[in-house]
Order: sequence, then C-alpha cells, then structure tokens
Amino acid sequence: MSGKTRVCNSCQRNGRLTCRRTRLGEPCLKAYPLECVDLLKRARVTFQAGRSLKESYRVAQLEAVVRMLEEHECDFVDALGKDLHKPRFEAVVSELILVKNEALYAINNLKKWMLPQHVERNLSTTLDKCLMVSEPLGVVFIVGTWCSPVETCLVPLVGAIAAGNCAIISPSECTAHTAELLHRLIPSYLDNECFHVILAGTNDLPEVVELKFDHVFFSGNRSEGTRIAQAAARTLTPVTLVLGGKNPCYVDQDCDIATTAQRIAWARFHNAGQSLVAPFYILCHTKVTARLVQALKSCLMQFYGSDPRESRSYGRMVNLDIFNRTRDILWRSGKVAVGGQVIEAEKYIAPTILTEVAESDPIMHQDIFGPVLPVLTVNNVDEAIALINKQEKPLCVYAYSSNSQVISRLMSETSSGSFCSNDSVLQSLMVALPFGGVGASGMGSYHGRYSFDTFSHRKSCLLRSTRFECVTYLRYPPYEDRNLSLMTWASTLSQKSQGWCQIM
Repeated sequence: MSGKTRVCNSCQRNGRLTCRRTRLGEPCLKAYPLECVDLLKRARVTFQAGRSLKESYRVAQLEAVVRMLEEHECDFVDALGKDLHKPRFEAVVSELILVKNEALYAINNLKKWMLPQHVERNLSTTLDKCLMVSEPLGVVFIVGTWCSPVETCLVPLVGAIAAGNCAIISPSECTAHTAELLHRLIPSYLDNECFHVILAGTNDLPEVVELKFDHVFFSGNRSEGTRIAQAAARTLTPVTLVLGGKNPCYVDQDCDIATTAQRIAWARFHNAGQSLVAPFYILCHTKVTARLVQALKSCLMQFYGSDPRESRSYGRMVNLDIFNRTRDILWRSGKVAVGGQVIEAEKYIAPTILTEVAESDPIMHQDIFGPVLPVLTVNNVDEAIALINKQEKPLCVYAYSSNSQVISRLMSETSSGSFCSNDSVLQSLMVALPFGGVGASGMGSYHGRYSFDTFSHRKSCLLRSTRFECVTYLRYPPYEDRNLSLMTWASTLSQKSQGWCQIM
C-alpha cells in the first residue's frame, strides 16, 4: 500500500491531477496555481495579523532553520546525493554551512537591522526627526534552482524571515528528493501559517507569480528568469533575479600557475560544473596557455584520480536534458585536451578541458551548466577586456594575476555582478558582501544585511510638531513676493552651510 500513488481531495474535486502524493498519507508535493491560492491567502491573513513582525518571532524562526539543518544533516546529504551525486563534503560546505552562517549572522545582527535609521536634517527640520523605518513587504515568493537547491531556497528565506515576511518557497522540480525533503521538514520546524513549500513545474511558475506576491526572488537561467520577470511585471511585483551567464576568467602571464589551476579547477568542476558562479571560460595569456592547461590536467588527476567516474568526490548531471545539452555543445566546440568521456546511463560527463576554442564555437554562445572548461588565448589584458565587454554583463568576473595594475584594470574596465581576483566563487558566499547580477545577469542582491534590505521597504518618515508655524507659514497662499524672497534667502543659508537647499 505504501508504494501506491494517491490523489488528494482537492484534486478530485477539480477533476484533474494537480497534486501528487508519493506515498499514502504524505502531504501533497505537486501544487499548481489553484492550490497556491489557498496557501497565499493563509499566509497573507497571518501576515496582516502581525504575527511575523516581532523580533522574538523572527529570531525563533531563524533558530528553527539552524536546528532543522543540524538535526537533518544526513537527510540533506542523502537527498543531494540522490539528486546530483553530490559528495558529502560539497553538500555540507557549499549548502548547509552556508545557510547556517546566514541564519546565525541574521540572528546576531537583527536587533541592529530593525532599528530606525536617522538621516541628516536641514535648517527647516532642525527640531524634527528624519528617519527610515524598515518594514516587511508581506508575502514573498522564493524560487530556487537545481544547481544549489538548498542554498538558493534557504538563504533568501533567511532574509525574508529576518525582514518579517511570510514566504512561499518553490524548490526546483529537477532536484525532486531535495524538494520533497524541504516540503516535509519546513512545516515541522517553521510556522505552518507563514511559511509554505510547493513544487511548481517550470512552465507553471509564471502563472503562480501572477497570483500577486509582494516580492519574487528567483535564481536560475536567463530564459526562465525572463518569463518570471514578465509575469511579475503584469502585477507590478518587484523582483530579485540571480541569473546564470558566461562568467569569464582572465589568467595573466604574471601569476602563480599552480595555485591558479587549483582554484579554477575546484571552482569549475565542483558539483560537476553545475553552478551559476563558476568560471565559464578562461581567457589565458598566450605565453602561459600551455603551462596552465598542463597544470589543470595535473589538478584533475590530483582531485579525481585517473578515472573521475570512480571518484567519490565527483558528481553527476542533474537530468538527461542537461546532460544531452552539455554533451552536444561539448562535441561541437574546440579540441578536447583532457576528459570528454560521457556515459548517458549514469548522466556522467568527465571533467573536460577544451583548447583551440574560437569565439564562434557553440559553447561561447550558449549557457552551459556542466563540467566543461573552454580555454581561449589572448595576447594581452586589453584583448581580454575587449572580449569580456563584447558579451552580456556576467554574474562574475575573475582575474588571476600578481600584477595589481592588471587586477585594477579588470575590476574597473569591465562590468559584472561581482568580481574576484586570484580566487573564484568565494565572493558569492560571504555574508558581509552583497551578491547579485547586473544587466543580463539579473537585478537586486542578497546575503546578510542585503537580504534583509531586499525583503524590506525602507519607509521615509518625517516626525514633526505643530510648533514654529511662524516660519512655515511662508509657504501658504496667497503667494507674496516678500515671502518668496524670505524663503530664497533661507534656502541660500541652508545651501551654504549644508550643501543642499530646502526650506519649507
């Protein structure tokens, strides 16, 4: 009986299969827009009742997130292993610890974040209070991606909780085991009326977004992000988009090749290359290209042995669609310097380095989430900067050089969501740094205080008394030249002393 599929009552009433239970007695895992209406209504009623506003409530929910991760670490590792063949080390370090760091950082700083922020006053507001108050937006929708299914769901959730919101979370359907685990655990740890987990198919997400949330946070690829943004625009819903793209990595002639190769190889082939923030291609100075490729080969041997397929430290592609897309692009681009082996039955693609890659190759024109690293050669840093600027603005730019002027030029003469020199990925993990895209790589940012701000409205407040009407009467009709002269004179005084002009 436990293996049978059962349709829930609401689906039977609607006469269509909209919810699915994997086993008798389990809660619905598949939820389409009609079912989301009820969850959204419940969350909105709860938010309007003010339940999520108190600091003590927010801290309790954040502590529950930490407790959930600690008490079910093995369950998360198991789910990520089933979905992505993700090694325990990667699951704990790049997913669980990252979320716990965010939650603990929020707990330790929440009181300070919630305080009103006072701003400078001018001549006419000397005796008033000018401040900004952070208030929660309401009910927010968080859509995670399959690349990092725990981190991309729970790190934004930490920010939403800290800011005092209710939230509906949609993990990626591609990582079904992780999605099912979140669906099962979150109601056991977090407030059942404020926080809900659904699994909406990719094609259903725009319809869910149109139900009208107070903010939508999306991580994923550009095509899906575009549909999400278009759906949100129809209801004037603000969005944060963290979108994948082609993150360039420049390797200069002046750098430590061995260390550079290690850091690039780790970043590119971590999680079998399925990452929004990994280096997507290398622009290598022609004088060191051969040395770099050889060093990368040595790193792959050191990391995964002579047969990465047998390595317990190497993952698999999330599904056959991603596998097939990656394989097809791999076979039509450049020359395989190392790797290239594929096994469809296992969704296995070996860590692969491509050389003799041209700008016109397919791999340079399509986003690729897989263990393939193209290496292009450039003659100098000017050529590298020109190539980077020909592309859409990426989520990350990486530069490896011992020459500080080269690093400075890459940082200042290219535009990207983030920048990191002499390492990769780490800038996207720090709670003290905002992380997000720009242009085609997204909009908005998150992590730490920036997550709190993303899910808050910073309300401008001017607190005045009714005193000193002897000054403010000048603004009232009937307008007199004398009053205008006095206001102009007072504004001039304010402008000279404070650098800006305002007297009302």
